[in-house]
Amino acid sequence: MLLLAFGSDHPLTDLHGLCKATGVAGLLDGMREGRLQRPDGRTVAWSEWGQSDGVPVLRLPGTPGCRYSVRADRTLWQARNLLMITTERPGFGASTRLPGRGFAEPADDCAAILDQLGLESVHVAGASGSAPHQLAFAARHPSRVRAMTILVGAAPTTEEEEDREIGLNRQAHRLHRAGDLAGVRRLMTEAREALLADPLAAFREVMDKAPESDCVVMGDPGWQESHTVSIEEALRQGIDGWFDEGLALAGDWRDVDLAAVRTSLTWWHAGSDANVPLTAAQRLLEQIPHAQLRLFGDDEGHLASFHREGEILDELLARGCLRSLTAARSDRGPAPRNVPPVALITTRSPVELTRLTGVADPRPGSRWRGHFSANMMQASLRSVADS
Repeated sequence: MLLLAFGSDHPLTDLHGLCKATGVAGLLDGMREGRLQRPDGRTVAWSEWGQSDGVPVLRLPGTPGCRYSVRADRTLWQARNLLMITTERPGFGASTRLPGRGFAEPADDCAAILDQLGLESVHVAGASGSAPHQLAFAARHPSRVRAMTILVGAAPTTEEEEDREIGLNRQAHRLHRAGDLAGVRRLMTEAREALLADPLAAFREVMDKAPESDCVVMGDPGWQESHTVSIEEALRQGIDGWFDEGLALAGDWRDVDLAAVRTSLTWWHAGSDANVPLTAAQRLLEQIPHAQLRLFGDDEGHLASFHREGEILDELLARGCLRSLTAARSDRGPAPRNVPPVALITTRSPVELTRLTGVADPRPGSRWRGHFSANMMQASLRSVADS
């Protein structure tokens, strides 16, 4: 059980008034909110940041997380002209609880959000507790995924692995294995009260086995701002959404069809992750043979991705472009024999890449608006090719 990890007309709300009232204008500046109602009557909420014609990235937050689980400094997003769509799952933030839910229902909620926004396919990224939800989305809606990235994702654990986890996760696993769900709820209720009383101090206490690199991240002012706002909003309804998600994560994942996950997938993990041990992730990935595992440093932990946002995004976007370019090549006829598709792409000129994929033309005064620069994309594609 991973407890801590990190149909109407598209109604969007200007958050300017909310920002002024709550004092979090820095984090929510430029964000828009969306809501839709599912057939079962539930409200599903999300946020958007970026130009509507930017490169769409569907973001699934960790556990507990919400639509405000965004970076305080979004310079890297702006530089790549990204449209960031940050979702939240039942019972978190402004989204209605769904007792007994698994991973299929939130995955279908994500597809409904894309339908509402008129988006056929997107890049998908998430971290920690988002992992099984992302995998369910890829399995159930494969045509909606251009490429997917999972950061330090949750995975089923053994008792030995649980003994190496942070205290909150370790205690929850033991209570769940003993069938003491009331004990799990009490544990989570106490954790919620502490997190809402002092989000930063409580999180540092929870991360009792975190390596020094994670402690450095927790001291970053931008990370602190994001964490504080996200936790307060995610848990404002109460404990139910977090409890439901914890039970799903501790379950058998029966509604995640790993064999049906065929999308381009990179899973990043850290050697000293005390929230989700690396061995658990490696065992899960054995069931998804085409997935690529990329490792942070051996001395890095659950927050290792914070300072690598640019690298992670470029790798994800490159794989999405690779998919588009490979499709473009197949539309024009067979590729030359014995030439890998990536080589066909990385040897193209930036102008040709622009024509084929719609990425930014690097020439001054170009009429193209850009996704992210063709030169940047070419470098990222070479990185993918070399991996």
